[in-house]
Amino acid sequence: MLSTAPSVSGEPAAAPALALIGPTASGKTALALQLAEALGGEIVSIDSAAVYRGLDIGSAKPTPEERRRVPHHLVDIADPHEPYSAGRFVRDAQAAVADIRARGGVPILAGGTMLYVRALLLGLAELPQADPALRAALDARIEREGLAAAHAELARRDPLSGARIQPADRQRIQRALELLELTGKPLDVLFREHARPPALQARVLALLPGDRAAHHAAIDARFAAMLRAGLVDELRGLRARFALHADLPAMRSVGYRQAWAYLQGEMDEAGLLEAGQAASRQLAKRQMTWLRQLPAELALDPQRAGWQEAAMRWARSAVSAIQASGDSVAP
Repeated sequence: MLSTAPSVSGEPAAAPALALIGPTASGKTALALQLAEALGGEIVSIDSAAVYRGLDIGSAKPTPEERRRVPHHLVDIADPHEPYSAGRFVRDAQAAVADIRARGGVPILAGGTMLYVRALLLGLAELPQADPALRAALDARIEREGLAAAHAELARRDPLSGARIQPADRQRIQRALELLELTGKPLDVLFREHARPPALQARVLALLPGDRAAHHAAIDARFAAMLRAGLVDELRGLRARFALHADLPAMRSVGYRQAWAYLQGEMDEAGLLEAGQAASRQLAKRQMTWLRQLPAELALDPQRAGWQEAAMRWARSAVSAIQASGDSVAP
């Protein structure tokens, strides 16, 4: 079950921002726009693909028209050959929220990159530094036995991390195994034991689709639409403009990773559609795993009638509480 709480801090009136989180294809973007327009808000994106310039189609980035309607932050702030970390996101999000509040607006954090959500709202953990010798040994084992075997070992020793980390994400698999070897503890235990204070207080609303089959159908339709909109051509153009390789964080994003394999001749068009849809469904499953561990004041099923009205009532009440605390946030 999703944990619920008045806010991440336990002090709703003091929370300076609203946060809207949920899995892919759950309606976050449309709801964030609706809330922002009604409340005088600005949107702070929590999306590890939308930060990159040029990754427009596969990240379902807000359109130019949507960005004219409502200011968006942390979109198009890095080139795709640059790494972008959770630590950098926390700093950028804090600055964006402070800027919005200074101008009397309502900051609305919205997105589905759960690592970023956790880093922002629960605090970054101070984990042990990398061990070069151990990392080299893990590298050699992965080369010898394969990444699938490494992911299977992680899933056996740390099931929650195995469920969250993508089977193709070599960097995170290696780091999780390294921490297991160094500490003997799974990531969730380490996060709890070594967490810093939250970087930001927020009133949190979670969208949790209740009908998995209907949600999967929406996910499949969404990825098919991305292909029709030109996802492969977008990636082809990015490869011509930037020095990219398949292990970059931007290119590991769902959709781009499969399109990259297609351009390398590793699958045909039918295989690309199937692989992209399957990866998107797996992403949603991992996001739901994360969501159940995050505190939220309210959880809504976007497949039920009246959910948008309930979200609006909640948001108006949250903004009223912020105003009552004496913070300078516009109605």
